[in-house]
Amino acid sequence: MRYLSGMYIRRTHTNNSASGERYYTHRLVVNQRIGGKPRQTTLLNLGRHFTVDQDQWPALCARIDELVSHQSAMFPTNLPSPAEREAQRIAAQLVARQAEVQTITADASKPEATPVDIQSVDIDSLELTRPRSVAVEQVGLWAMQQLEFMALLSSIGVNATQITAIVGSIIARMAAPSSELAAHHWLGAKSGLGELLDVDYQTMSLMSLYRASDVLWKHHEIIEQRLFERVTDLFGLSTTVTLYDLTNTYFEGEAAINGKAKHGRSKEKRKDCPLVTLGLVLDGSGFVRSSQTFAGNVSEAGTLELMLKDLNAPQGALVVMDAGIATQDNIDWLIASGYRYLVVSRERNRQFDPEQAIGLTTASGDTVHCQKVLSDDGKEARLYCYSEARGEKERAMTRTFSTRFETALNNLADGLQRPRTEKRPDKLWQRIGRFKEKHNGIGQHYQIDLQLDESGEKAIGLSWKRQPVTGTIDTHPGVYCLRSNETDWDAEKLWHTYIMLTDLEAVFRSLKSELGLRPVYHHKEERVDGHLFITVLAYQFVQVIRRQLGHCQINASWNSIRQTLSGQCRVTASFRRADGGAIHIRKATRAEPEQLEIYQALNINPAPGGVNKTMV
Repeated sequence: MRYLSGMYIRRTHTNNSASGERYYTHRLVVNQRIGGKPRQTTLLNLGRHFTVDQDQWPALCARIDELVSHQSAMFPTNLPSPAEREAQRIAAQLVARQAEVQTITADASKPEATPVDIQSVDIDSLELTRPRSVAVEQVGLWAMQQLEFMALLSSIGVNATQITAIVGSIIARMAAPSSELAAHHWLGAKSGLGELLDVDYQTMSLMSLYRASDVLWKHHEIIEQRLFERVTDLFGLSTTVTLYDLTNTYFEGEAAINGKAKHGRSKEKRKDCPLVTLGLVLDGSGFVRSSQTFAGNVSEAGTLELMLKDLNAPQGALVVMDAGIATQDNIDWLIASGYRYLVVSRERNRQFDPEQAIGLTTASGDTVHCQKVLSDDGKEARLYCYSEARGEKERAMTRTFSTRFETALNNLADGLQRPRTEKRPDKLWQRIGRFKEKHNGIGQHYQIDLQLDESGEKAIGLSWKRQPVTGTIDTHPGVYCLRSNETDWDAEKLWHTYIMLTDLEAVFRSLKSELGLRPVYHHKEERVDGHLFITVLAYQFVQVIRRQLGHCQINASWNSIRQTLSGQCRVTASFRRADGGAIHIRKATRAEPEQLEIYQALNINPAPGGVNKTMV
C-alpha cells in the first residue's frame, strides 16, 4: 500500500483525566477514500515524546512510505540520522501490522557439497516466525564445554533436569542479566538455548530455576574448586599470585528474614537499602578461586583470614590487596601464615622524592614515577608512587572541596551581620565542625578564628587562613604508597604486580554492570547466596571466552562482545508449495563479519543449531 500523498503527522492537545495535565500527543495519519467519502485513518500512535522536529515531518513521512513499500523514489529522501532512525522504527511497526513480506534473499552460505533441494514455492506466501537469539547462548555453551561443566555437575549427583535449569540460569545471566524471574521469561520467549540443548524451556517452571540456584549453592565449594583446577590446566595459570577484595550489592525491599541483610557503607551509594557483601579470591589472571558472601555491614579487614585459611594456596603465595583490608593485624597474619604480600599502605603521611624515583609507562601511555625505600630493619619495602593523571584528579577534588568549604564559611560569616542569626560561639564551632566533617577532611588545611564582643558571649566576625598540612593530598596530590615483604624486587616489578589489583576493580564492574549482580530481589539467605554464585559462575565462563578471544587480539569488553553477537538469531521461514503442501525451514541468520570473527577465534560453527526442514 502506498501512502505518499496522504500520510502526515497530526499533533493534538490532550488532557490527563487524573491530573489535569495538558500535553501534546502525535499520531501518524493517512487520508483515504472509503465508500466514496474521504476519511482520516490513524496508522500509528507516536505518543507524547515524539522528538523529530516539525519541519522534518513531511520528509519523514515520505521516507516511511519508501521503506514500507520497498520502492525507491526518483529522488531519495535524505534525513538526519536521528530522523532516519525514527523512520526505520515507524516503518518496521507498520510492516509488522500489515503482516506483508515482499522480498526474500537467497541463502548464499550453503556449502557447495550440500545436496541441492529444489522446491517450487509461492514466494508471496513466505512467513518468518519465532525469532530466537542463539549466538551468546552458543558461545556460553562453548565455555562450559571447555571447563567440562555439565560433566562436573553430573559427577556430583545433579540430575539432568537440574543441569538444564542451572545451564539456563547461568547463560541467561551472561546474555540478559537480571533476576531469575526475568531469566525464566527470557529462556521461554526470547532465547534459542532450548533448541541448542534439545530441551523445552517454555514448559519449565520458575520454581525449577529457584531450585537450580539452591543446588548450585549447596555444592558451591566443590564446583569452585573443580572449575579453577580445570581453568589452571586449560590455560597453564600460575597460582602464586592471589588477589583479594570485597564489594557489596543492595536489596530491593527490607529482606527482614535474611540475617546477612544489613545496612552499611554502600559502594553504589544506596545507604537507604540493606546490603550483602561478596568476597572474591582471584588469581593473577582474574579467574575466581573462591567466593563467599558476608553480611552487608562486615568489616573488610576482618574477612581476610576467614577467606584464605581454607584456600590451600601454595606456600609463599603472594597476596595483593587494597588499603581497606591491609591492616597491620592482617599483614602480621600473612607473615605468620607463610604468605608474601603486596598491599596498598594505610599510612596517611604522604612523601615522595622525585630525584630518587624512576619513570614507568602505563598501558595507557601515561608515566608513573616510583621511589623504592627499604625499612630500617630491611624486612619491608615501601614503593612511593606519583601519577600525574591521579594528581590532576586529586587537585580537582581538592579545589572542589575547598570552594564548597569556603562558601560555607562565607555564608556563616555573612550571617553574623544579621540580627537574628545564632551568635553563640559554642553553637558556631559546632557548625564549623559539621562543615569540616562534610567536606572530606579539607577543614584541616584552614585556621579559623571567631571574633567575639566584649562580653565574649557573642561572635561578631569570622576569619580564616588556608594553611596546607604537609604530607597530605593537598601538598602531595597523586602520591600513594605500596608495602611488600618482597624486598629483592625492583620498583618496576612491584608496581606492575600491584596493577593486577586494579584489574580486580574491573572484575567487580563486570559483575555489577554486565552480569546482573545488583540489585538482589530475593529475601531468603540461601537464595541470595545462590543468586550471587550464579553471577560468579557467569563471570568465570565470560573470562574463559575473553581470554581465548584475547589470544586472537579481540580484547573487547563482555558487554561489547554480547552486543556484537546479539544480532544473530534463528528464524522459521514458511512457504506454500506449488502442490498445495507447506515447507518450514528453521535456521540461523548468516553471521555478520564481526560475529564470524568471534566464531573463528573460538573455532565454533557460525550457524548455531544447523538447519531443520519440515515438509507437510
